Amino acid sequence: MSPEKTHSPLHLPSLSIKGFRGIKDLSISRLGRVTLLAGKNSVGKTTVLDAVRVYAARGRRAALSEVLERHGEIADVTDHQGRKMVGPHMEAIFHGRDASEKASFSIGSNGDSDQLACEAIPPENNTAEPYGSYPPNFFETPVRMLKIALQNEEYAIPWYFSPLALSFKIARNRRIYQYVYGASAEHEMPSQILCESVGPERLENDRVVALWDAIALTDVEKKVVDAIQPVVDQEIERIAIIGNSDHERQVWIKIRGQAFPVPLTSFGDGALRLFGVALLLFNSLDGFLLIDEAENGIHHSVQRHFWRMILNAAAENNVQVLATTHSFDCIRGFSQTVAEREDADGALVRIERKDDEIWAVEYSKDDLNVAAEQDIEVR
Repeated sequence: MSPEKTHSPLHLPSLSIKGFRGIKDLSISRLGRVTLLAGKNSVGKTTVLDAVRVYAARGRRAALSEVLERHGEIADVTDHQGRKMVGPHMEAIFHGRDASEKASFSIGSNGDSDQLACEAIPPENNTAEPYGSYPPNFFETPVRMLKIALQNEEYAIPWYFSPLALSFKIARNRRIYQYVYGASAEHEMPSQILCESVGPERLENDRVVALWDAIALTDVEKKVVDAIQPVVDQEIERIAIIGNSDHERQVWIKIRGQAFPVPLTSFGDGALRLFGVALLLFNSLDGFLLIDEAENGIHHSVQRHFWRMILNAAAENNVQVLATTHSFDCIRGFSQTVAEREDADGALVRIERKDDEIWAVEYSKDDLNVAAEQDIEVR
């Protein structure tokens, strides 16, 4: 393990979220290299992950749209030229679905100048210059905008685009096409922080294959094998991606002493979950990894191995991990793993909500042994 990586500063040593989706105002005074967010269903744990994703993307429209679309926030809207379209329900990115002149949200470390701020700008108040290059007369009327502020810089992105405008720009200007999806003028916008994520479901096969290809024939292969060994009863000799034009490429495992490999899928959800998380960890160098419902597919008997693997790989690769759970087995495994190691930088936070108010209950490292033994209210 590299000391330089282990002691690299965190992207978010603490967290403040204001006005973002279901969170009116939430402050967490300390995040760890690995932070586990516990709490009942629908208290806002996943919204915290969404906020970190938007922060890592530096407010790019693509990240905002992805968050909304993943939660089914799609609406029939009218663009600035009066044309009908279907797109992300952008009002839903603000707390209370407020899109008034005062609607705004902010995400970042507590009291940090690196706060990401987003503000809705109604058409009648729009004096911002569109960010990027646009064809002459593209904006025929005042345009509703989102103003993004970060690191003493401000830039504005349009609220909606119509299919007609989009197709026009694809044909006429490649840079504008990229900008529509939140990626133009990369050299001018604040650099994104790498951010990988996995939800409660298993990773799609195409994504698994791409992640494996990125680490194939490197020293990382052995570490990924070690990650899933505890959920495979027999000794793993090696892992490979096998497939051809007639069969989809997928993960196969060679068991020592057996003549033929077997697909990873035959070992169940636990092996698939561990394999996917391990791949993401080693493909998230210097960035974030977000894990929603971390307990899914992980048997209580391998929880400590699961968290040991995450803590080690996160430190080695300078990855900041935020995970959610509503499982006491998951909390116990995490707490015991952090408590048993002096160098483990782990934080346990319970999210609570009453009506519109949301707050964090933070556990110190000294509290983790207690948290591991008592059934704290998370379910």
